[in-house]
Amino acid sequence: MIDPGLLPIQTTARDDAVLNALADFVMQEELQPGDRLPTERVLSERLKVSRTTVREALTRWEGLGLVERLQGSGTYLKGVVSRDMLHMPLTFASGNDFESLMHTLEIRRALEAEAAALCALRAGPSELAFIKQKLEVMEEAFHSRAGMSSDEDWDFHQSIYRVSGNPLFEQIISAMQEAFHRFWEHPLGVRDFGHASFPYHRKLYERIVAHDAEGARAEALKLIATVEDDLRRGAANLKLLDLK
Repeated sequence: MIDPGLLPIQTTARDDAVLNALADFVMQEELQPGDRLPTERVLSERLKVSRTTVREALTRWEGLGLVERLQGSGTYLKGVVSRDMLHMPLTFASGNDFESLMHTLEIRRALEAEAAALCALRAGPSELAFIKQKLEVMEEAFHSRAGMSSDEDWDFHQSIYRVSGNPLFEQIISAMQEAFHRFWEHPLGVRDFGHASFPYHRKLYERIVAHDAEGARAEALKLIATVEDDLRRGAANLKLLDLK
């Protein structure tokens, strides 16, 4: 059922108006990444614009990595959207080679350390409970599936970005989701990649609970350091194989 707040557009700037109306709808419905949007037909009827106009707007979102279209299934939200969001298309190397992974990790280090510090300063009781729930789900998945907890690990980190209080963190991270997920796909042939980072997730949470911004920043950096160690270990192993 479409929210009645999704009203027909009365403006000449149709493209931007459609995007704003769609963003308003997503916010009103509190849709999260993974949720399905209404069909193009339904949206065009409610907005009183052509399906082509709606399709072009969704194509712009798709190009920004905000939605994903699945044949025969529908259009799904992939990133966080708002009326006031700034569109910043990112271009980065998509390979799984050491250099490309390190470039992504350097960005992740900067973002996660700062987000963790802000989260420690700003998290209230309900936000701490939210992060704790994500942590416990991740820990259970890690123990029950021999370290295979990529989705749950991502959700835990996303909770910290969200609670940081700065929506740009979550938007930037969502735009880089595919790049970040390479770290949970056994890059460089390291089968236990990321296992060493596991205990630092709880330590990071404990510093956030204590409202210790510098401690949270330090634990986030330690976590990332273990990931870098895994990358270097994998690169060294591949080099040895090349020499044989």
